[in-house]
Amino acid sequence: MTNNENFNKKSDVHLVINIAQQMLTLYEYDKEVTQYTVSTAKNGIGSQQDSGCTPLGKHFIAKKIGANEPMNAVFIGRVPTGEIYSAELGKRHPERDWILSRILWLSGLEEGVNKGSNSQGGCDTYQRYIYIHGTPDSEPMGAPLSHGCIRMRNEDIMELFERVEEGTAVTIIAN
Repeated sequence: MTNNENFNKKSDVHLVINIAQQMLTLYEYDKEVTQYTVSTAKNGIGSQQDSGCTPLGKHFIAKKIGANEPMNAVFIGRVPTGEIYSAELGKRHPERDWILSRILWLSGLEEGVNKGSNSQGGCDTYQRYIYIHGTPDSEPMGAPLSHGCIRMRNEDIMELFERVEEGTAVTIIAN
């Protein structure tokens, strides 16, 4: 579902992703609980289709994917392949953008900003397949290197996955 029905305004948990700091902060009852270093888009900030950018604004977790998969499980098209990531698998498939362990699929809440379209075309976070997801542990964190998603360490995404639910608010800010 890409509509706002899944958005949980009453949740005690919300996430803030700060692009300048490359940091994801989890809040409970408006109190900072923990922070995770992340990696956002190499192409910077933006919401247009095919831009490879990370969108700003108010979002929510539309879908949680991978609950029963092992750490380093490989996903293609949000479906586990049965593979477990290793350095050897990475060398055999250097063309892949590795999505590992867990997926938190984001949906935008702001029409024309990160939902639907605007004068430049599509700008819909959900339709762009923007996730918070695990990435190979060999990939650096704290530096913008993704294709638009928010990458996390596998241990971190697995921990975060257990602390949030579908509908949890996610705000992405520039700084």
